[in-house]
Amino acid sequence: MSGIDKLSLVIHSGDYSRMHYALVLASAAAAIGKPVTILFAGTSVQALAKNWRLPDEDHRVKALRVAGFEELLTACRDLGARLLVCETALALCEMKPAQLRTDLNLEVAGAVSFLSDASANGDMVFV
Repeated sequence: MSGIDKLSLVIHSGDYSRMHYALVLASAAAAIGKPVTILFAGTSVQALAKNWRLPDEDHRVKALRVAGFEELLTACRDLGARLLVCETALALCEMKPAQLRTDLNLEVAGAVSFLSDASANGDMVFV
């Protein structure tokens, strides 16, 4: 097998462009059969809240015929990516696990869980 055997991705920023492209990478890796684990950390955890509103930029992205945030996020879920939510980030954003979406199979975990899940022959990307 050529290339990496797993993608471990930390989405730290709540900036739409950064989150969107991180999901592009994750869904692409999952689509070609690479195992993917995403750790939502920092302010990105806010995008997983039940009451989070997509920014206007998402409408522009979709108008350009590019997959939007929701399409990419659900593709990651459907393609088997493991979706972790950093418990420290939740605390720092003053969020509770009960505020998270229930349709994504999110796991509240920490850095130890994320690092334990990584592969020695994989790649780790911080966005």
